[in-house]
Amino acid sequence: MEELVSLCKRRGFIFQGSEIYGGLQGFYDYGPLGVELKNNIKAAWWRTNVYERDDMEGLDASIIMHRQVLRHSGHEATFSDPMVDNKKNNKRYRLDHLVKDQKADVITKVAEAMGQSAENFPAVVAALNANPAQAAGALRAAGVRDPFSGEVGEWTEPKPFNMMFKTTIGPVADDESYGYLRPETAQGIFTNFKNVVDSTSRRLPFGIAQIGKAFRNEITPRNFIFRVRELEQMEIEFFCAPGTDEEWHEHWLEKRLSWWEAQGVPRSKIEILDVPKEDLAHYSKRTYDLMYDYPTLGHEEIEGIANRSDYDLGSHTKNQSELGLVARVEENLDSIAKLTIPHPETNKPVVPFVIEPSAGVDRAMLAVLSEAFTKETLENGNERIVLKLRPHLAPIKVAVIPLARNKAELVDLARSIKNDLQKLGLGRILLEDSGNIGKAYRRHDEVGTPYCVTVDFDTVGKGEDASLTDTVTVRDRDTLAQERVKISDLSAYLQAKLR
Repeated sequence: MEELVSLCKRRGFIFQGSEIYGGLQGFYDYGPLGVELKNNIKAAWWRTNVYERDDMEGLDASIIMHRQVLRHSGHEATFSDPMVDNKKNNKRYRLDHLVKDQKADVITKVAEAMGQSAENFPAVVAALNANPAQAAGALRAAGVRDPFSGEVGEWTEPKPFNMMFKTTIGPVADDESYGYLRPETAQGIFTNFKNVVDSTSRRLPFGIAQIGKAFRNEITPRNFIFRVRELEQMEIEFFCAPGTDEEWHEHWLEKRLSWWEAQGVPRSKIEILDVPKEDLAHYSKRTYDLMYDYPTLGHEEIEGIANRSDYDLGSHTKNQSELGLVARVEENLDSIAKLTIPHPETNKPVVPFVIEPSAGVDRAMLAVLSEAFTKETLENGNERIVLKLRPHLAPIKVAVIPLARNKAELVDLARSIKNDLQKLGLGRILLEDSGNIGKAYRRHDEVGTPYCVTVDFDTVGKGEDASLTDTVTVRDRDTLAQERVKISDLSAYLQAKLR
């Protein structure tokens, strides 16, 4: 992981946010290559889930949300993590992270103090949360150490910490003039459910997809871009008739595993966690967490696929009625027209169930980079670092390299080739005129460029072999094979390779 983090900064993938002022914990900026890779991941997700399906619509909802939305979704009351303070140094930590990072014997002592087995860590955390006074004693008795000082801490009772960012709306700061930065993109989909249905005439089953920023005021953001305070989500809310939800849940589990494989993240590196009932989110009927084996971190969540039942649309419908926003039909709550849809068989109004595949762009990027990062020993004994990214994800698809940067005829032809390739719509094509072919190859290995095209003196008819005139050398990143290709055939050659 340290080598990967170093590469990301050195080659312009990811920088610490506000770095010139010492950085801001939990915030990262994406550099020239990082933004390309990030956009390619999002494009691949959108293409698979929106363009290649006939039952999906897209949406881009506002980041700042009315406080009533997140109040009635349950986030205002329940979107929190337990935190503990160390009285010795006033440091604050998320309870489960604090315990998880202790040595095995300390975790065992905490578990035993709470009447649990250390092998069932979620049950240990649940017991700590349920018994704050006992939890504080267990942490002290077990000798839980402060990650910052390394000393045994004097721990307070766990307290809930709401992770939503509150913001003032308008010039007057009072109790009524605030909203929240959304903690998830899902609620924007639910509040626009009727708008989408009315404008598209969709019937069940169908989905709404969205990619966008979310904000979570994490107690202890850490592990590079894995746990951050500003993140980007790729979420689907797939609406289906009650009773068909379990079948659709399995459908989306398989679809999402297949998508990860297509991005270079193999199934063998992903464990499927059927989240225990006591650990489910307040809205969830059942959730599968896809746990990817990150370097150094081990198995951590890369995506959640939740059966949210009818919780969200039902809650918003009920609360709109209570607020007087929708006329209530006493004998049948489901016939409140605001957030219902005709059942596909009975045609009666129904609040649909929802399956939610939700992945983080940042975590996806970390997984893709982790799988692509490769160290190889060449035949000459030298070591090379190469990012073996899938071609559709590579930030730079092709680098066009003139052999000598001070020879106008080589540079001009290279630029012309680059401009022609750029028009094909393959992605970013780069003119690499560093003048050192060896360094250029090494750089593009490290940033994952699938093909390098070299314009040399043979290309312009000034080499020893006249038969190579009007040809270029195409170098394959993974095999290191080099092939002479006619300039007139180059576009078709690369299109076949990259698509």
